[in-house]
Amino acid sequence: MPVLYSTLCLCAYGLFSNLRPSEPFLTAYLMGPDKNLTEAQVVSEIYPIWTYSYLALLFPVFLATDYLCYKPVLVLQAVSFVVTYVMLLKAHGLRAMQLLEFFFGLATASEVAYFSYIYNVVEPAHYRRVTAYCRSVTLFGSAAGSLTGQLLLTLAEVKLVHLVWATLASAVVAFVPPWFLPMPKRSLFFHKKPEGAIERQCDYTGALIEKVDNKVPLDNEDVSIVLNYAQPLWENIRPSSDYDIYNGYVETLSTLMGAVAALLVGHLPVRWTVWGELVLCALSLLMAACVFVMVTLKSIWLCYGSYILFRATYMLLITVATYQVASSLDMQRYAMVFGVNTFVALLLQSLLTLVVVDSAGLGLDVFTQFYVYGGYFAVISTVFLFAGLCKLSMRRHAEQEVLSRSPVDTDST
Repeated sequence: MPVLYSTLCLCAYGLFSNLRPSEPFLTAYLMGPDKNLTEAQVVSEIYPIWTYSYLALLFPVFLATDYLCYKPVLVLQAVSFVVTYVMLLKAHGLRAMQLLEFFFGLATASEVAYFSYIYNVVEPAHYRRVTAYCRSVTLFGSAAGSLTGQLLLTLAEVKLVHLVWATLASAVVAFVPPWFLPMPKRSLFFHKKPEGAIERQCDYTGALIEKVDNKVPLDNEDVSIVLNYAQPLWENIRPSSDYDIYNGYVETLSTLMGAVAALLVGHLPVRWTVWGELVLCALSLLMAACVFVMVTLKSIWLCYGSYILFRATYMLLITVATYQVASSLDMQRYAMVFGVNTFVALLLQSLLTLVVVDSAGLGLDVFTQFYVYGGYFAVISTVFLFAGLCKLSMRRHAEQEVLSRSPVDTDST
C-alpha cells in the first residue's frame, strides 16, 4: 500500500504538471500582441536561457535532491512551475522572459527527483511497470493539455492568454500532491544506507559505465534541440497571424503515440543485449530523416507528420532506455546515472545552442538550424552503428573461443 500510495501521488503530480494547454502555442503567444517580441528575440535570446540555466542548475539540484531525500526538490519543482506561468501571464519585456526561462530551467533540472524518488521506494522487480506508469501518465497529461489548448483555440475561439491561465491553474493543482508524499529515508551520498543495501553495487559498476555511455547521445536534452524550435519553424512555414494553426493536434497525436509505446514497455519483454546499438542506429537515422523532411520540403502537413513520427520514436526509445538503466543498477544509483547522463547530454546541447542558435554565436535562421540538427542525428546513428558492429564482432569472437575450447574440455572429461 505505501508503494501504491506513492505511485498514485507521483502520477497525479506528473499528470497535472504536464497538462499545459499553452505549450504548443508558446512561440505564437510570445510573438503575438500579448508580449510583442520578435522571432530573433524568442529564438536567439530567450529560448537559449532555458538551456544554459538547466545546465548551470543541474548539478547543484542533483546534490540537493540526494541530501534532501527527493521530496523537497519535487516541491521546489512544483513552485518553479507556478512562478513560471505567473510570469508568463504578468511579466513583459525581454529581460522578464529570460528570467522566466531561468525558473523553467530550475523546474526542468528538478526532474531528477521525479523518477529517482519512485526507484527509492519500490523493489527492483517493479521498476519496469512503475517506469511505464509514471512516464505514460506524464505523456497523457501532456497530450491532454495540447488537445485542450487546440480545442479551446479552434472551437471556443479563446485568446492565447486564456490558455496560459489554464496552464497556471493546472500548475497550481500539481503543487498539492508532492506535499503528501512520504519522505524517503535513504540516499546516495549524504545519508547512510541500510545494512545489506550495498550488495549489488560492485556487480553493477561495469553496467553503470556502459549504460551512461550508450544512452547519452539520445537523452531528452539532445532531442529538445528539435522539440523547442519546431514551433518557430512552423511559424515560418505557416504564420499564426495569417492562418489557423494546429499545433495542439500535432502535439496531442505525437504524445499519445509515445504514451502508448511507453505503456507497452511495461508489459512486453525488451531485450537489447545483442541488437540494442543497431536498433538505436536505425531509430537515430529515422529521426534524422524526419528532421530533414521537416526543413527541406517546407510543407506544413509533411512537417507536422515528420514531427509526430520523430517525437513518437523518441518517446519509445527513452522509456526503454530509462528502464534498462534502472534495472541494471542499485536503486540508489539511479539518480547518479540519471544526473550524469543528463548533464553530458545537456552540455552537448548547450554547446550546440551557443554556436548555432544564440545571438552571441552564429545566430543561424531556423531553417539552417534544422539542417544542423538533422546532421547531428545522422552522426549519432553512425556512432551507434560502429558500436553495434563492434559489439557483434566481440560477441562472435567470444562464442568462437567457447566452441574451440569445448572439444578439449570433452576429451579431458
